[in-house]
Amino acid sequence: MQIEMTAEVVLSQLGYTKNESSLKQAEKMIATTKEFDKFAKHIISLNDHLKKMNAYVALSNSSEFLKIKCDENDAEEILEEFHQEVQHWANKYNIDLKKLDGKEVYYILGTK
Repeated sequence: MQIEMTAEVVLSQLGYTKNESSLKQAEKMIATTKEFDKFAKHIISLNDHLKKMNAYVALSNSSEFLKIKCDENDAEEILEEFHQEVQHWANKYNIDLKKLDGKEVYYILGTK
């Protein structure tokens, strides 16, 4: 069975409270992210996998894209594992990411 990754499903799976503001933000993210439906279900598994590294996938307050973020205070080994895992995920699903300079943050732009 295939679950359609609607704004409501994304919010629920990422742990957000569903309200008018968050729904609009999620809908805009889905519309902006290139071919979101082709890889959307893999975002949830990435988020689950990143939790052990004190990292997560979330809506961004400064961008229309989803962000992948790790706590900058984590040990160097955890940060390295975080970057490796994000790159592996992006390569596996042919995802275009944008890394913010000097931060442990990536934006998910969509498919390449």
